[in-house]
Amino acid sequence: MKSIYIILVNYNNFQDTIECVKSLRKIKNYHNYKVIIVDNDSKNDSVSKIKSFLQDCLLIESKKNLGFAGGNNLGIKYAMKHNADYVLLLNNDTVVENDFLDKLLEVHENYGNVGIVGGKIYYYYDKNRIWYAGGKINKFTGKTKHIGVNEIDEGQYNNISITGYVTGCMMLISKGAIEKCGVMDEKYFLYYEETDWNVRIKNAGFKIMYTPLSKIYHKVSSTTGKSDLIMSYYYDRNRYYFVFKNFNWVCKLSVTLYILVRLYAKLFKAIAINDVKRKHLIEYTIISIKNNIMGEIRV
Repeated sequence: MKSIYIILVNYNNFQDTIECVKSLRKIKNYHNYKVIIVDNDSKNDSVSKIKSFLQDCLLIESKKNLGFAGGNNLGIKYAMKHNADYVLLLNNDTVVENDFLDKLLEVHENYGNVGIVGGKIYYYYDKNRIWYAGGKINKFTGKTKHIGVNEIDEGQYNNISITGYVTGCMMLISKGAIEKCGVMDEKYFLYYEETDWNVRIKNAGFKIMYTPLSKIYHKVSSTTGKSDLIMSYYYDRNRYYFVFKNFNWVCKLSVTLYILVRLYAKLFKAIAINDVKRKHLIEYTIISIKNNIMGEIRV
């Protein structure tokens, strides 16, 4: 039986992490898995709570907040050192169906040369409404789109298929893909890191696949601890970096025009309404893009 390491990254929300692990304990058909919890330098009592309630999990404590990529990479590197056949990234603010894991594994095992598999993800608080049922990437704008988002599930996305990208909320990655392509790029810090990983793994010759048979429920946006302004900064900056890193000059020109027009429009609006904080962050976003400033925001 192939070994699977499940990685959860915790930042200040141990309640979600505990609920997620409780649902993992109910997995019924596949038992050769281990759970790694990476605490991303939480500022509350997350570590003590996790140690108290989740003693059957391996806890890795980071001394600083490494972001989504860096936190997960700690777990991925540990799993690879311990001969994992597969690594599952799972958002800690999710709850899983008890057969979700073997349904993901079936796609890896039954289709040739699969690098990543993702499943159908629903909203936690609206359990028949789809959040993700496959993904698309627009290489000219850098925008990503969840197929089926906000739609009521009526079986319209019930085919196992190749997809544009799998969300980092739930992705099962093969050992071969990790060995060939490495771990996630930590320059992103937050957003687009898993999209970049999808593209790199696809470009290395692996399939990126979606299965509707693996189902989980996601609380959506309860894990970052970031304001809307900061999230907007990461989206714009990282979208630009993503396209420049992975696509041709036509795409690079297109995304430059697209993002800068949007940013300057936002800037003029912020000036007009005298929103000093928003104006400052938009100016910093433009500077970051022009000067290739990556990593965690320093404003």
